[in-house]
Amino acid sequence: MKELQYDSVVIGAGAAGMAAALELDAASFSTAIIEREEHLGGILMQCIHNGFGLHEFKEELTGPEFAGRLIDRVAASGITVYTETTVTSLRTEASQADSSFAMKELFCVSPQLGVLHIRTRAVVLAMGCRERNRGNVRIPGSRPAGVYTAGLAQRLVNIEGYIPGKEVVIIGSGDIGLIMARRMSWVGCKVKAVVEIMPYPAGLTRNIVQCLRDFDIPLYLSCQTTAIFGNNRVEGVEVTPMEDGALVPEKKFRIDCDTVLLSVGLIPENELSREAGVVLNTATNGPQVDSSLMTNVEGVFACGNVLHVHDLVDWVAEEARRAGIQAVAWLKGNRPGTQIRLKAGPNVRYVNPGKLNPQGENKIFMRSMIVKNGAVLELRLDNQVFKTIKQNHVQPSEMINVTIGPKDMEKLRFSTESVMEFSIS
Repeated sequence: MKELQYDSVVIGAGAAGMAAALELDAASFSTAIIEREEHLGGILMQCIHNGFGLHEFKEELTGPEFAGRLIDRVAASGITVYTETTVTSLRTEASQADSSFAMKELFCVSPQLGVLHIRTRAVVLAMGCRERNRGNVRIPGSRPAGVYTAGLAQRLVNIEGYIPGKEVVIIGSGDIGLIMARRMSWVGCKVKAVVEIMPYPAGLTRNIVQCLRDFDIPLYLSCQTTAIFGNNRVEGVEVTPMEDGALVPEKKFRIDCDTVLLSVGLIPENELSREAGVVLNTATNGPQVDSSLMTNVEGVFACGNVLHVHDLVDWVAEEARRAGIQAVAWLKGNRPGTQIRLKAGPNVRYVNPGKLNPQGENKIFMRSMIVKNGAVLELRLDNQVFKTIKQNHVQPSEMINVTIGPKDMEKLRFSTESVMEFSIS
């Protein structure tokens, strides 16, 4: 077993992991990135379409181009990178469990290096997320070949050079599914339909326009896929419309196809977090974090899609930089003072982070639970409205972000028991 020690360790080498590690390295703390895949870049490496980087780099890039810029910076830094290395355990040393500077222990396995035992003062969780699969959505029917998650199909087409089928139905209107509807059309497949159980699309509006409408691909809203047909290979799907939340069996219809792609949501990768004692947020399936993006485990931070699923990689990189900066402050001995607990109110699914620092700049992310034009975001402190922000349009698929700083708080009275609530009307 190899014994190693660093000031900080970042788990995951996607946009979040690299951005956080670069901040730690810039502050002259020894930093290691641990990545289970053979290369840096994460899921960006298979996202060959453009639309990335408009906020982060002020120009439009493909996924590999976005990742490449961060990879070049990592290569030019003092960061130690371990690829094809999997973290199997993360824990706080028992002998120092009550100390705010307790060392963290990571056990990792690598085909090239064997077993690694790494001790570190700070850890940044940046493992990203995974796709929900057929088992998560429980679609009845047989289990033939030809059923893929949209992300797997994306990898097959863009990285491996395989086309998974010829006639495709996509279940769910998440962004990966929408992008794959366009991609499959480009490679000569016929995309028969996108079927969405909700009455509104789950993906960004720009992807509905560019990936479906531009290719005349039907989108069936308020429809549930109630069966998959086929023995050896997919032969079709059964689609049943819904009215007032209930299935209408007499209106069901069949769509013949040989391939089904599932785009039914993403789940943050938090098995390792849970084992380490990190408390998870039931609304996001990611860690609960305070204003510094630190979890309930001292010295363990979280950012990117492992914290909550983002709609833009630009927001992932920005959030990860903040996590890296906060980890630097923590390593220097700085600790957050009074924090105000944040709460999701009416029509808001979640708010992240879970606490606000009244003395600093806070970027708060949230998701609406409704679709509405001309909405109003209300901020309440201890049940008193202190700020309203007009929103031209809100929908669940598009994150809302607001910045709250000392100027917003200077005239407000608050205590350690105060709660700030965000609601949409």
